[in-house]
Amino acid sequence: MMTQEEFKQEVKRIRSHLVTTAQRYLHDADEAEDIVQDVLLQLWQMIDTLRIPFDSLAGILVRNRCIDKVRRQKPVVRMEQLVDAYEEDVDQDLLERTMRMVETLPDMQQTIIRLRHMEGMQMSEIAQLTGSTEVAVRKALSRARKALAEKVRGLDY
Repeated sequence: MMTQEEFKQEVKRIRSHLVTTAQRYLHDADEAEDIVQDVLLQLWQMIDTLRIPFDSLAGILVRNRCIDKVRRQKPVVRMEQLVDAYEEDVDQDLLERTMRMVETLPDMQQTIIRLRHMEGMQMSEIAQLTGSTEVAVRKALSRARKALAEKVRGLDY
């Protein structure tokens, strides 16, 4: 059983690392602090079952909370911005149908498509943000593109 003093000492030792990890995922210092605070509260509630060191558990909890937060975020790019970004002769109806098709993909594929094609992020950045490997991100992106291509082939023009 861990004492309150042992818990406080362990938190002092790992807190800055947890905040840094959260900031890498969220790119927002305030949100990172909130996530770390929530995780530390969760760990405090588990004090009777914790053993030192618990930095691995804390790191996993922070990473998972950050990924959940990123997945829940609405896409930054709005439909109107996409239409404005394209040339005038782009069929707006086709663009809207394509966006609706993206929304039918599994959550991870939607996230990767949006991060890659709407945010312009590199594979390594997406891998870091999702807590995955570059290979897994490339495979998921490939599957998402293939699924979209199959959906487009099924449309009647």
